Amino acid sequence: MGVFERGPNDPGRKPINPFLKLALELGPLGVFFIGNAYGEKLARLIPPLGALGGRLFVGTALFIVATILALAVSFALTRRLPIMPFVSGIVVIVFGSMSIWFQNEEFIKIKPTIIYCLFGGTLLGGLLFGRPLLGYAFDSAFHLDDAGWRKLTLRWGIFFLALAVLNEVIWRNFSTDFWVTSKLIVFLPLPVLFTFSQLPLIQRHTQPEEG
Repeated sequence: MGVFERGPNDPGRKPINPFLKLALELGPLGVFFIGNAYGEKLARLIPPLGALGGRLFVGTALFIVATILALAVSFALTRRLPIMPFVSGIVVIVFGSMSIWFQNEEFIKIKPTIIYCLFGGTLLGGLLFGRPLLGYAFDSAFHLDDAGWRKLTLRWGIFFLALAVLNEVIWRNFSTDFWVTSKLIVFLPLPVLFTFSQLPLIQRHTQPEEG
């Protein structure tokens, strides 16, 4: 039995509550934001955190821990690892650890660029092999036919690459605090707005639920 989640229309796929799935995927990002905002206070309360460096490094360390916990909870509930959060988690752990070890903020700042490029490239590459991989992430929210998943996967692949470019523009031209804030006010709402913009396509390809 494989360790990764089954395809979106696989009858053996074990569903998970969409709100819980959203919490597991966005929770670590919230921990990172809080850790960066209150890193100095947390370091005073938990002295070992102070040895990590500034606020961004405290937030990064907490981000890594929260990411591992979220993946562990997801696996415990479904006995499978979600593919996209798993890929994101590996990048978070590798680049976050490098950022702390070398005390270099650039490693954690380019992490989103790497993730968005990986997601965009993987989604577009999957289409070349006839596999609309976006269904692995969104099947709890939408129930589309195969044609719908292919079209939506193409659009999201291009969208992720655009986010990668946007992250590069922001971290290279603005302050660290603005970059961290942008994750909440820019990179969090943009996918939501993009999803709403795809509702006409989603409605055209939605399959009726069984029962």
